Amino acid sequence: MKSVAPVWLVAVLGAVSVAVLAEPENYLVFLPVVLGVTTLLTFGIQLGIRRKEGYVNRVTASVTGAVVILVLATIVLAPLSFAA
Repeated sequence: MKSVAPVWLVAVLGAVSVAVLAEPENYLVFLPVVLGVTTLLTFGIQLGIRRKEGYVNRVTASVTGAVVILVLATIVLAPLSFAA
């Protein structure tokens, strides 16, 4: 779980950064970028660990958690994006 939490934290920080720094019409442009960053971060962390046992479970937990966080952010930000 130590390798999963940093990815989730980056997803939360990325979603908050998009909400604060991006223009409302660009929310739906930058949230997929955050997902790409979290996916690359996931693979980087997992390759850095160099432990084969549980690799698939750790990657699945990291990416699934990031997707859930970003889906929640999209549910909040999409109406604001369409209203702009």
